[in-house]
Amino acid sequence: MTSRSTGILSGCGSGGNLFNFGIPSSIKRLTLKIKPHFHYLGSKSFSLKRKYHPSTFLLPSALSSSSDMDGGVTPSLFPLHRCKTLHLVRHAQGVHNVEAEKDDSAYLSYSLFDAPLTPLGWQQVDNLRNHVHDSGLNKKIELVIVSPMLRTMQTAVGVFGGRGYTDGVDILPLMVANAGNNDRSAYSSLNCPPFVAVELCREHLGVRPCDKRRSVSEYVPLFPAIDFSLIESDEDTWWKTDVREPNEGVTARGIDFLNWIWTRKEKEIAVVTHSGFLFHTLKSFGSSYHPLMKDEVCKHFANCELRSMVIVDRGMIGSDPSVTNYPGKIPQGPDLPNAAVKTPPNSSS
Repeated sequence: MTSRSTGILSGCGSGGNLFNFGIPSSIKRLTLKIKPHFHYLGSKSFSLKRKYHPSTFLLPSALSSSSDMDGGVTPSLFPLHRCKTLHLVRHAQGVHNVEAEKDDSAYLSYSLFDAPLTPLGWQQVDNLRNHVHDSGLNKKIELVIVSPMLRTMQTAVGVFGGRGYTDGVDILPLMVANAGNNDRSAYSSLNCPPFVAVELCREHLGVRPCDKRRSVSEYVPLFPAIDFSLIESDEDTWWKTDVREPNEGVTARGIDFLNWIWTRKEKEIAVVTHSGFLFHTLKSFGSSYHPLMKDEVCKHFANCELRSMVIVDRGMIGSDPSVTNYPGKIPQGPDLPNAAVKTPPNSSS
């Protein structure tokens, strides 16, 4: 997917070369702050063994007008129409997570190509679905964005999709029965937000077959109601057999993704994606947070964990006017003194 098809701001290198990762100038434009009400811890069924080095591409915090990281944080105010709420979800436990917990080299096995969810992963999906409904979050979300991989689409549909699909009705299912060799019945696209697949929020690219996607033409019959129109190539042209995407590249891609979100009209959006993508994207926002806030935002996601955050358009990327602001003083003109305002006659006189 290239910037000309989605309106994405520049940032994944020049000439659209995915492996020429310059950090975009827009990296200073966005700030995230936490919105804790809808946090869901998910399952800590596996932990990443890969070690990450501190990033040098960090964004300022929106939580303070000063650079004091030891306390003294002052509240900040932002126009509501310059904010969006993102509900970030890491996919549930996949087959590759289990195998890599036993042996990290399993990540290189082609038997884990586009790995699906495990039975435990589906239990995690059901648990998160219950939380989303119990908290009322399902009634707030206007759009579900999902990485085009089997495990993320299964998670997204299971958590945010409709239930009770009936054959013969004049509407496509979000997921057909047994998609990805599971024992699940079909999920309906009724009474749920629209779903769109976006490649920018895919996992750390290259080398590991579990992170290579199938062709779009293979996914469409399994997930008929997911919109794949933003993906330009049927085959996966982003994943490289012998080139691992650098950490800075994941960060740049994550910032591009957030900038693209500002081209959407929706204000409350769920994003179902991957641990590496979330870690490198969110870590770039943590430089001036209070240490406790930094840990809350930037730590690794557990399988099927949900964190709700507010993204603030400090760089005026978005152009939508407020739908709730009111200009006041209508009709326009000079304020009249009280004596000049005609009062209604006293009905008792």
